[in-house]
Amino acid sequence: MLLCDIGNTSYHFLDGDEDFKKCVKTFNPLEIKEQVCYISVNDKLQTQLEGLDNWINLAKSIDRTNYYDTMGIDRIFACEAVRHGIIIDAGSAITVDVMRNGVFEGGFIYPGIHAMMNSYSMISPSLNYSFNFEVNLDKMPKNSQDAISYGYFKTLYSEVISHNLPIVLTGGDGEKFTKIFPDATVDEMLIFNSMKKIIQKADIC
Repeated sequence: MLLCDIGNTSYHFLDGDEDFKKCVKTFNPLEIKEQVCYISVNDKLQTQLEGLDNWINLAKSIDRTNYYDTMGIDRIFACEAVRHGIIIDAGSAITVDVMRNGVFEGGFIYPGIHAMMNSYSMISPSLNYSFNFEVNLDKMPKNSQDAISYGYFKTLYSEVISHNLPIVLTGGDGEKFTKIFPDATVDEMLIFNSMKKIIQKADIC
């Protein structure tokens, strides 16, 4: 059995302990003959996948009334994996969700690293800097790179720590944020671990 987390650009598979990705534009799900348990935020693929008997949509096993209607299934599965904590999923966008004693309290969406860097460079070529993850968030910056870094990280940092909860980092850029949140736990397999939990609970695969 394979697990698959489908985004807008890639199929992210887990086969045992090995994970790999396939491009959404070029990969044909008909190539997979074994059973696949998946979640997907890619609405364009859904019709095709629903017609494949060996692809099982785990989203149907979640009680979505615990969350809001338009919340992405990837965020929901991340929340299902964490009973008490704040989850930062750092990918194309950064999503931040608060779970307190098993209850979803809400969350917000923040631009991802590359999206925000691009936005600065579109304002002015003189702001075309990479972010400094070593920036001192306790001191006002005195150079341009640190100024954009501080503006980006300080808002996120202040909101996250205000909840006084354990922090879980995941997503492609999750590891980078350990310099901003040094006490955080990094779990790159958070969504896959949640999928395993749902599979076992529902006994569906």
